[in-house]
Amino acid sequence: MMKQMRSLYIVLCLMVGMSTLSGCIEEFEADIPADDSDLLVVEGAICSSRINTFVLSRTQALNSSDELQKVMGAHVSVRGSDGSEYLAQGVYGQYVCQVGMLSPDVEYYLHIESDGEVYESEPQRPMPTEKVVEVTGVRDSLKNRVDVLVTPADPFEPDRANYYSWTCDETWEVHSDYTTNMYFDKEAMKRVYQANLFPHIGWKDATAPTIMVGASSSYKDQHIRRLKMYDIDCSNERIYYRYSGLVHQRAISKAEYEYEMARRQAGSEMGGLFTPQPSALPTNIHCLTSDKHVIGFVGCSLNTSEYRFFLDAKELSIQIPKREDSRLWLDNCTEDDCALQVDKGMFLCEWEDNRISFGSLKTAWAFDWQLDVRSKGAYTEEPDFWVEKSEEE
Repeated sequence: MMKQMRSLYIVLCLMVGMSTLSGCIEEFEADIPADDSDLLVVEGAICSSRINTFVLSRTQALNSSDELQKVMGAHVSVRGSDGSEYLAQGVYGQYVCQVGMLSPDVEYYLHIESDGEVYESEPQRPMPTEKVVEVTGVRDSLKNRVDVLVTPADPFEPDRANYYSWTCDETWEVHSDYTTNMYFDKEAMKRVYQANLFPHIGWKDATAPTIMVGASSSYKDQHIRRLKMYDIDCSNERIYYRYSGLVHQRAISKAEYEYEMARRQAGSEMGGLFTPQPSALPTNIHCLTSDKHVIGFVGCSLNTSEYRFFLDAKELSIQIPKREDSRLWLDNCTEDDCALQVDKGMFLCEWEDNRISFGSLKTAWAFDWQLDVRSKGAYTEEPDFWVEKSEEE
């Protein structure tokens, strides 16, 4: 979202610059209107029985070195119309609070006190969320991508349009460039077999940076089926071996859906001549102490549905791109040559000894960063869920 907000100011600068073009070219510096700078930006949603995180920041002028400035020292809490309150703890612009079980009959809102101003989101009752029935991956051979499709359960209200948002926590398997089951012993001056010298398999985690949203208006019975959330390029390491995603589904209001769609339109491809300025984006957060505008939309959910899925490279016919062998190969190698490579910090990978038949010794060598999967930023403790085939909550 921060990058998209930054794009809004670039668009605004282009609009002003284009309107001032004449027969000569001269250096032009556009000032962001005061109404569109130093705006409070709020990210996050109120969710029942979960740790809620709210990110507060402020928009900056176009010539600022920071895209968004974190808001420090604010007082943030989730409040209910029944007098309940959940206080948040702030760490570098992120405000985290443990929200208990929300009541469907109570209206909840976010309360913010910062820089002498008070802000609140519009009170709303928490919306229930249907379960996720299925998440699948489909290979699009034409685009060489894997589309990730989601199907929620039958909607609670099939007679009206339903809106959802999805986020996904990703985990994928990573392999080192090469493996070895031997090393060269300098004292004995010979090759020695030893398995598991370096961790070869590891895992990486990430959270998809974009909130995906969808509407049921174009589906039969208002039931979304196999909606594309995102895709993965087949040349991306995430899909080389085995990939898992934990999808978080949350029912949202039409107003929150419209906010997310407007934000995407404003930030995609640097917008256009009719792209709204940041202050024109819809919002349900208001300043109670002045007329300052706020960017953001705080939704409220009674529950969040989760679904874990797996994608297997073999089942999707994913081929790992071929690469040149970057190991060091030595022909007519001697044991002294091997000892020299060990002194250089290299490790033995291949040993082809044909000297007994009047041939030569051929060896291959690699560095630890080519053999240890941790050098790729992976961890080696297998996730608890990795042996599971699927899981729904």
